[in-house]
Amino acid sequence: MPTIVQKFGGTSVADPARIMRCAQRVMDARRQGHRVAVVVSAMGHTTDELIDLASKVSASPSPREMDMLMATGEQVSVALMAMALHSLGCDAVSLTGGQAGIDTDSAHRKARITAIDHARLERVLGAGAVPVVCGFQGVSPAGDVTTLGRGGSDTTAVALAAALDVGADGGACEIFTDVDGVYTADPRLVPNAAKLRSISYEEMLELASMGAAVMHPRAVLFGEKFGVPIHVRHSQKPDAGTLIVPEEHAMEDIVVVGCALKPDLGRVSLKGLPRADGIEAQIFEAIAAANVSVDDIVQTEFGDAATIAFTVEHGDIAEVKSICQDLVGRLGRGEIDLEVGLAKVSAVGTGMKSHSGVASRMFRALADAGIRIHNITTSEIKISCIVDRQHGEPGLQAVHAAFGLGDLGAGAPPRAAGTKARG
Repeated sequence: MPTIVQKFGGTSVADPARIMRCAQRVMDARRQGHRVAVVVSAMGHTTDELIDLASKVSASPSPREMDMLMATGEQVSVALMAMALHSLGCDAVSLTGGQAGIDTDSAHRKARITAIDHARLERVLGAGAVPVVCGFQGVSPAGDVTTLGRGGSDTTAVALAAALDVGADGGACEIFTDVDGVYTADPRLVPNAAKLRSISYEEMLELASMGAAVMHPRAVLFGEKFGVPIHVRHSQKPDAGTLIVPEEHAMEDIVVVGCALKPDLGRVSLKGLPRADGIEAQIFEAIAAANVSVDDIVQTEFGDAATIAFTVEHGDIAEVKSICQDLVGRLGRGEIDLEVGLAKVSAVGTGMKSHSGVASRMFRALADAGIRIHNITTSEIKISCIVDRQHGEPGLQAVHAAFGLGDLGAGAPPRAAGTKARG
């Protein structure tokens, strides 16, 4: 029988009625002849409430104890989901991340999965039951509970699907959420955003990395690496959603497939650094060791001094500032400048590989909207512009309109304006 991993997010299991509807989705899949494993997030805003609770007893709680606390949210959800399935006549076994065999490194609050021993999952499935696994968590080499960071339940689900090799027998990983699928932009910000029938791993990874919250980037990477078909669907509706699959040749007809917004960025500038070999390595190795993601790196040199600037999410600024202060102290030279209140507007599409005029069209759209660009970064299938935070949403809407994405609909490509290299 094909194996399906179904993941239900926090809003999908926010109350008992929604949990029962999700349990019905599991039963529907079983009636269709599938083996089903389930991954569940914490209910509603439970994780935020636990973080707030911790702040009331400690101004600087231990990362280890924060993981112990936050992991309890998913334990409530899996127990209730297993109970709901029992009430529908389906045998189910709730499992923590550790009980499900999810091994991670020791980076509390931002752990990464290192291996999955799926023997127990196979035993539960082989007995005809449904394993219901805590998303977002695993266990370190020392046996401590770890959490995977925000959006980690997506990563858990796709990683389990890879371990169970769902693609080999025609299965998939179904990500049930509170939206109908992947849209050309966030429909809450762009009212005429269109739902996509399918999107490539590469495009979805760029959109997720640039701020599209429907999927976690690490989950998309797992899917691409292990060939896991991912189906993003609405948990409370029967409609088909969006398939995340390998790139299809026809996708190159679509110049831009979607736009995304990162609304809360800060820029860190290290000025007056010595021009010495290895400075860049020292800076970014230290930041990487803290599991902080960096983007939009710009380096300039004048005389014997260098300036290195980069963007990070607002929530990481304090940690990065501390790391940079230590580094500047060791170098004996340099100063740190912090700038907040920035946003990033991005356009993504594999069609950029073979069509020209994409960058100029995006820049013209922002200019016509009266939006100043602070910085530009590109990849083979992405163009991103740093703008003032208050211009983030208007910029997203302007770029979406410039590429006619509201007409994209269920995968029908808009006509391209030109061919050859991106310019």
